[in-house]
Amino acid sequence: MPHIRITDVSKTYPPQRRGGQPVTAVDAVSLDIEKGDVFGVIGYSGAGKSTLVRLINGLEPVSAGSIEVDGVDIATLREAQLRRVRQGIGMIFQRFNLLRSRTISGNIAYPLEVARVPRAQRAARVAELLDFVGLADKADAYPEQLSGGQQQRVGIARALAAEPGILLADEATSALDPETTDEVLDLLARVNRELGVTIVVITHEMDVIARIANKVAVMEAGRVVEQGATYDVFTAPQTDTARRFVRTVVRALPDGDALTALRAQHEGRLFTISFTDEGASEARVFGALARAGVDFNLVHGGVDDIQGRVYGLLTIAVRGDDAAVRDALASIGGGVTISEVAA
Repeated sequence: MPHIRITDVSKTYPPQRRGGQPVTAVDAVSLDIEKGDVFGVIGYSGAGKSTLVRLINGLEPVSAGSIEVDGVDIATLREAQLRRVRQGIGMIFQRFNLLRSRTISGNIAYPLEVARVPRAQRAARVAELLDFVGLADKADAYPEQLSGGQQQRVGIARALAAEPGILLADEATSALDPETTDEVLDLLARVNRELGVTIVVITHEMDVIARIANKVAVMEAGRVVEQGATYDVFTAPQTDTARRFVRTVVRALPDGDALTALRAQHEGRLFTISFTDEGASEARVFGALARAGVDFNLVHGGVDDIQGRVYGLLTIAVRGDDAAVRDALASIGGGVTISEVAA
């Protein structure tokens, strides 16, 4: 049984004005999220991803379908039962949502107070979490005294206070600079690795998915248009939406004016060569071409690291007669995909 099973879930809102049409924000979505996954849900603004995360923790009811958490369909629960389920689901937000009138310790302790955890137990848990997120020296500070990254770490600590099995991160790094984003993503990876928490990451940034998600679903217009292991989606995207996201991270061949400029700078025919860590390597590609005696230059691309796995996407300009070029490319061997860039 998956940790979270989403089956044919839809969410439709009533018309915003008289005579208008209902708005379907989530449309027949099905996903299985296994225990221990870091599952990314990516899409552009309006894709339905944030609505989906609110459905997962029962902040909004589904219009159709079912969402099971540990085998329990939360759509069938009464409010008191739903509150108990929510205690096992932590959530962090883009804008941190900290209580400005409370200290950092007070923010982390708040969900424990609501759950009526005894004072001594609360204090011990808060101290443990402050140490875990690296803010033990900020216990008595207030949110406005902290940087954005520090505030998000407080948000993570607060979300973990009740020891949830699931953590929902809704655009948790969108308000942060790149360096701080890396720190927060490293912390989320620790939460998953050391605490065994299942994490659902909602984002519009493909580099976030590349850093920490082992699986990803791509949403567009309320539907999941592609899903799978992150490495597979990166190396072989099947839809235009997924390809657009991948291009923001993987150094693919430029198009339009950039491609025209590339052709003007380099003689010969352009070929794109892609390979994964299960096939060729950059050294093997270049070695085969050199041994064949063909004149070539690397003109674009490189090798990317996707969660410790290699993916190469190289564009080369090759000069020589057609037969020599054909034989040189064939000599690279298996494990690669070679395609000529159309003129």
